[in-house]
Amino acid sequence: MATVKVLELLSSSNKSWTDAVEQAIKKASKSLRGIKSANIQNMGVTVENGKIKEYRVNVKLTFELE
Repeated sequence: MATVKVLELLSSSNKSWTDAVEQAIKKASKSLRGIKSANIQNMGVTVENGKIKEYRVNVKLTFELE
């Protein structure tokens, strides 16, 4: 039986929500091993002059403890 830990991250991108999630996973992968899943909790945007300026996500990553 594996033991896992959940880590909550906030990430943003000026491209898309998908890119924001990918950036969170890429950054976390630099210091975490064994990432198993990502659960997107919230999605939002910032708006400037009637246009989307930034996409934001709350990501919960699950990784296995060694």
